[in-house]
Amino acid sequence: MASKPCRLRGDRVTLAHGGGGRAMRDLIEEVFTAVFKPDSGEDQARLMTSALQVPGARLAFTTDSYVVTPVEFPGGDIGKIAVCGTVNDLAVGGAVPLWLSASFIIEEGCEIALLRRLVASMAREAEAAGVRIVTGDTKVVEKGSCDTVFITTSGVGVIPPGCDLHAENIRPGDVAIVNGVLGDHGATILAARGDLALSAPLESDCRALGHLMQAVAGACPSLRAARDATRGGLASALNEMAEAAGVSVELDEAALPLRPEVKGMCEILGLDPLYLANEGALVLFVPEEEAEAALAAMRSDTAGQGAAVVGRAVDKGAVPVTMRSAFGGTRIVDMLVGEQLPRIC
Repeated sequence: MASKPCRLRGDRVTLAHGGGGRAMRDLIEEVFTAVFKPDSGEDQARLMTSALQVPGARLAFTTDSYVVTPVEFPGGDIGKIAVCGTVNDLAVGGAVPLWLSASFIIEEGCEIALLRRLVASMAREAEAAGVRIVTGDTKVVEKGSCDTVFITTSGVGVIPPGCDLHAENIRPGDVAIVNGVLGDHGATILAARGDLALSAPLESDCRALGHLMQAVAGACPSLRAARDATRGGLASALNEMAEAAGVSVELDEAALPLRPEVKGMCEILGLDPLYLANEGALVLFVPEEEAEAALAAMRSDTAGQGAAVVGRAVDKGAVPVTMRSAFGGTRIVDMLVGEQLPRIC
């Protein structure tokens, strides 16, 4: 069967593609709905799942915007982050992610070929994560009003009955576990910008963590809480969790999984890898007696094969988070003030 002819004219987005007429319809149908395949052309998605009919099940809803630069980088792109980031925000709360919306603000002059690559990337990640992109929106703004393309995704999932993950559940004695190496995303974005003539064989860790979280929840009935370590890195996530729980957290520097390339880049630039952003890393707390089960469950998933215990919760002290250094000393790991690296997601 012969393929349908492409109705788009030109190779770049123009203001006409956001004007509400035929050009906009052609862009939406050719680039977006042809790939995402929503159930209808209505202005809303109509959703149904048997999971909500189980007594005690609850809906989870989240939203996030993505402005990363560059929009394509080793290991990912802004579309991949938009899907993975929203899936992960649902997953760390115990929800099974099901549906996403995707809204695009596109700069006049953006290459249509780039949009096609980003949309294809989003579709691949959504399929791998077990979610559907069911509704969305596009807007086109004048050149210079945004940087190539910004994406906002919202997600809906279902929290199964009996699941109640909150930072407030963390107790002294619980252990902190990460699913793998830290700081890869932030270091990759820094190198990809090319401003500092840095060269390192790094790729972003951008990935969806829904399957990993479901495996851990199945193996650890007393799983306390989880948080994805995105902007602000592991240090900020742990500070937020410790303050919410009314405990302190002691980290072990020797246990932190860091690539030599990331550590070297941080030493050169005076950065702290604990604050580097991640897009496929999470930290969770479980009772000590369930730590081995959690590690085994995480390592059974490709996203958790580098899982490691990095610290533990203790009675509340003077500061929320401290770290025992490789030299035997102790230092404060405070909340990040400002941002080490802007526009990393």
